[in-house]
Amino acid sequence: MSDTTIYQRPAELLQKLIQFDTTNPPGNEAACIGYLDDLLQTAGIATTLLAKDPNRPNLIARLKGRGAAPPLLLQGHVDVVTTAGQQWTHPPFGGENRDGYIWGRGALDMKGGVAMMAAAFLRAQAEGADLPGDVILTLLADEEAGGDYGAKFLVEEHAAQFAGVRYALGEFGGFTMSIGGQRFYPIMVAEKQICWLKLTIHGPAGHGSMPVRGGAMAKLAAVLRTLDRKRLPVHITPAARQMLGGIAAHVSFPTNVILRQLLNPALTDRLLSALGDQARLFDPLLHNTVSATMLQASDKVNVIPGRVEVQVDGRLLPGFMPADMIAELRSLLGDEVEIELLAYDPGPPQPDMELFATLAGILQTADPAGVAVPLLLSGVTDARFFARLGIQTYGFLPMQLPTDFNFAQTIHAADERLPAAAVGFGAEAIYQALLRFGGEG
Repeated sequence: MSDTTIYQRPAELLQKLIQFDTTNPPGNEAACIGYLDDLLQTAGIATTLLAKDPNRPNLIARLKGRGAAPPLLLQGHVDVVTTAGQQWTHPPFGGENRDGYIWGRGALDMKGGVAMMAAAFLRAQAEGADLPGDVILTLLADEEAGGDYGAKFLVEEHAAQFAGVRYALGEFGGFTMSIGGQRFYPIMVAEKQICWLKLTIHGPAGHGSMPVRGGAMAKLAAVLRTLDRKRLPVHITPAARQMLGGIAAHVSFPTNVILRQLLNPALTDRLLSALGDQARLFDPLLHNTVSATMLQASDKVNVIPGRVEVQVDGRLLPGFMPADMIAELRSLLGDEVEIELLAYDPGPPQPDMELFATLAGILQTADPAGVAVPLLLSGVTDARFFARLGIQTYGFLPMQLPTDFNFAQTIHAADERLPAAAVGFGAEAIYQALLRFGGEG
């Protein structure tokens, strides 16, 4: 029999979830989903399991509301990335509570968020919460490897489960970020788009004992050097303008001036170069980007390749298409490099921001010293699949973090961890969202 009160201890719930090894690949999310399914059913909540592969199920549960608002979707994934090659202080699947932190793979991405959502959902059931509309909890497999067994499968095969939904809460946003001495809570309202490409370069082939000058490998080196040293053109999207403008309005000189000047395309790149490592947060939000990640050349050490292929992880800003990325790369690399589109996942459309004020108000109440701002996410989430159904996802997994905690360097890394208190903070914020998503209160 499941512990019917564990929702009151969200950090303990996170510990339980971490102890299921759901490394993807292969995923094997069934045991973790089964545990959550048992929690929900024991609480008297009907559940539905839908799976493309029996070892990789997705769970859907619904709480009825009073019909004053469209249904709200809570969506989160239980699969995690690998720990291979990493040295951990505490076992990555131990879920240990040490020094005020819950340690383990998925603490940040995103079993911490799932624990918050599940705790808020179970609390709403236990307390008979007066919900503005139905709340649909959807716990997913396979987000870390493309969503074929998770969100993509549900959207393509079981769209009726989400009929009438306009908004969702999911990853990633609500974690604290300190800029210019001010604490911010960035709420994700938009994200970039996957645009993976293959660059092909040709040159004379030959025997390795007879060097070729200026061959395909040398041309590749020039291409990689260009991508390393030069940026694609600056683009100021509405989401980036809202984010940087919102931050600038709450910090003092000179930080506020620098942030506003980043929104001037004539100055953007010069300022980013001058800021050095401090610019890493903002650089991908103001450009389409490519990162070379995979290389295919000769398959024999004594053969000079006549053809070299390099795959690049391209990310498009909202509102842009693969043709835009290809044209920008063509301008940068010239006509000699062949450019082929490998994969494109359209991202969500521009947000309408209707739910933002409600979510920001919840955080303002929880932390009067903090400021909520919109976030344009440089990565992608399952939001891109639910967007096909007209559902806008807000990244809202609130986490109050220490000022010296580097979120970006901890996620997917060794010693991934989350303050135990932050799980409770997020669960409370999400619960408040369940009470207020109809625009009330």
